[in-house]
Amino acid sequence: MRSVLMVAEKPSLAQAIAKILSKGNCTSRKGLNGACSVHEYTGIFQGQTVHFKMTSVCGHVMSLDFIGGGSDCVVLWLDCDKEGENICFEVLDAIQPVMNKGSARSVYRAKFSSITDTDIWNAMNRLGEPNHNEALSVDARQELDLRIGCAFTRFQTKYFQGKYGNLDSSLISFGPCQTPTLGFCVERHDKIQSFKPETYWVIQAKVFKGKESPLTLDWNRVRVFDREVGQMFVNLAKTSRDAQVELVSKKEKTKQRPQALNTVEMLRVASSALGMGPQHTMQIAERLYTQGYISYPRTETTHYPANFDLKGTLKQQTNNPFWVEEVKALLSTGINQPRKGTDAGDHPPITPMCAATEAELGSDGWRLYEYITRHFIATVSQDCKYLQTTIEFSIGTEAFSCSGRTLISPGYTTVMPWQGIPLEESIPVCERGDTFSVDEIKLIEKQTSPPDYLTEAELITLMEKHGIGTDASIPVHINNICQRNYVTVESGRKLKPTNLGIVLVHGYYKIDAELVLPTIRSAVEKQLNLIAQGKANYHQVLQHALDIFKRKFHYFVDSITNMDELMEVSFSPIAATGKPLSRCGKCHRFMKYIQAKPSRLHCSHCDETYSLPQNGAIKLYKELRCPLDDFELVLWTSGARGKSYPLCPYCFSNPPFRDMKKGMGCNECTHPSCQHSLNSLGIGQCVECDSGVLVLDPTSGPKWRMACNKCNVVVHFFEHAHKVQVAQESCDVCDASLVAVDFNKTRTPLPASETQHTGCVFCDPVFQDLVELKHATMRHSMYRGGGGRRGGRGRGRGRRGNAKKPKDKMAALAAYFV
Repeated sequence: MRSVLMVAEKPSLAQAIAKILSKGNCTSRKGLNGACSVHEYTGIFQGQTVHFKMTSVCGHVMSLDFIGGGSDCVVLWLDCDKEGENICFEVLDAIQPVMNKGSARSVYRAKFSSITDTDIWNAMNRLGEPNHNEALSVDARQELDLRIGCAFTRFQTKYFQGKYGNLDSSLISFGPCQTPTLGFCVERHDKIQSFKPETYWVIQAKVFKGKESPLTLDWNRVRVFDREVGQMFVNLAKTSRDAQVELVSKKEKTKQRPQALNTVEMLRVASSALGMGPQHTMQIAERLYTQGYISYPRTETTHYPANFDLKGTLKQQTNNPFWVEEVKALLSTGINQPRKGTDAGDHPPITPMCAATEAELGSDGWRLYEYITRHFIATVSQDCKYLQTTIEFSIGTEAFSCSGRTLISPGYTTVMPWQGIPLEESIPVCERGDTFSVDEIKLIEKQTSPPDYLTEAELITLMEKHGIGTDASIPVHINNICQRNYVTVESGRKLKPTNLGIVLVHGYYKIDAELVLPTIRSAVEKQLNLIAQGKANYHQVLQHALDIFKRKFHYFVDSITNMDELMEVSFSPIAATGKPLSRCGKCHRFMKYIQAKPSRLHCSHCDETYSLPQNGAIKLYKELRCPLDDFELVLWTSGARGKSYPLCPYCFSNPPFRDMKKGMGCNECTHPSCQHSLNSLGIGQCVECDSGVLVLDPTSGPKWRMACNKCNVVVHFFEHAHKVQVAQESCDVCDASLVAVDFNKTRTPLPASETQHTGCVFCDPVFQDLVELKHATMRHSMYRGGGGRRGGRGRGRGRRGNAKKPKDKMAALAAYFV
């Protein structure tokens, strides 16, 4: 029987698609990587009975686990956008060498926009081929962003973090899209700072007729910037005590229903109306999509295809109490044809695919789903119609007016009430020639006001207008400038640049404005789109863009002092920052601990800076010194309930042994005899992760614990013991190091009031009840294929015998330019 492999983009998608195509008759098992399941069933493919295997990737392919025994053909169910096409070819690179040969055609591409029975079966029955040009355009974008970003980011991070101690950013990053995004925010900040308010004057007139309430009129000249001129117009108006009606006009107007929903509009509304950030919104939208509640949420299209089942989609919403009346009314009177939008040729607009409740979706999930559904219903509703009445008055020589709106038909605003025509004070009934009495005429002084900080919604609009990012990457770029401490999100989701963000943008303007302006990135995006359309050569576009940025990078390096001049004004030198903490092993003077991100130690005498682990507290460790370099050890801790370990600042940045990497503390150091090293304090392989070792925390008494030196597993044991030491001997059963414990005589948990016992924390029956695991499920290494001790403590054989072959095609690019 032939075998067909099918690959989706996420495990949840693979499960949903397999369930639909197998009609619920598939069996499931975990794949080799433990994250992606394999769903198997027998079915019909191209008129033959075949064995289907459905699995998934988890984003881009970075390593391979295929070990032979391949399939006859593959059906690719990756997301139907350019990123999905790119992953298609990554999957093919991985599996084609192990596929069975002989079939004339073995690769198929499924195109779908929602996880519904109809859409999935239609995709299966109309299989095509993956688009190589679109995949190449993604390759080009990835390579450009990585090379350019790595070069600029690495240079400016090392340059400025070595000079200033209070930058408060662990990474001073540059990105071809990220930096113009920040530029928009700083540009608005600059306008606010440079704004000079101007005084102006307006005439306010109030008139009345009979016993009716006074009516406030608008001055047709709007405003003047000279008080004396304004007073002159007031005096001219005051020559008359009556207001003459010169014209009454009535005009029926229409407020158009919205176009079909695309990604950018969804992000804008989610931020401005729902208070949800773009990144959070996309995460929720993707979950709703994979669960089958909405169609694919990444689309630029605002036009429904001709064959889209509008009526069927609407019928699914007939039982929801929030909009049941509107839906039933539309179905009985007939739906309105949606407005014509833009067909970008990617996916249909975002629409609800099945009915849902808040209990099913959760708070934020429901709010986004509710908006998407209301928006869809509005697109097939009637326009909102209202009557606008305008009355023109003359008072003396000056002209005034007032207007009001009266609702004729609410149309789509019944389902989107926030866009409805507000109830206004009624306009009096009158006609030309009628006279009103003047109640008041006065000159009012006002001032022009500065613009406000950009909102996320406004920033999204600017990014779309200037071609910065794609519908999928816009949330990522906005999230990046927030995460890097370049902007802060204020009330109303306004983006206020930080001091660092402002200085960076101003520095780019001083050196090379094109690094921050949207023009050059917009031009590159156009070239990338031409690659996707097959109208431009991948290698030529890539090389041309790289040549441009290579020259810009070298000029940036040569001109960095222009940015540094701005930094000097805003930030403190690293030598003047921080508090004395531990002694340098070279000069034996105190080094200063700089808490601002990234936290680090600086010796002003040696002019050396040493990295530290982040996201925790640092304190001196008993004034003990490293036997290798004489630096005083410091203790990193994530809190009273978390893990902690000592480290040597010099070894942390300069690994002393071949098998050590940068960023390792004493709990990973392979020094053969140091009392703080892994060799002295390691107990056994981590009970949860493959590569970690459980290491005794010598500072944790009397609430003793051991913690994994790789993951977040913490094991509490032997509370109230006087002393806990790692013995030289090993357990005969699991190969973990034995532990010697000395308990308090009055609080010993040992039988017969014994105070001392040596044994294995995993296997010894006396110790087993005294061990409490935190943050993970207890699974000891003796059941997982190997333990380990001493130099190899816990470095067991792992669970799989098959080797992994790395395939990160970006790995060799990070050092480009630097």
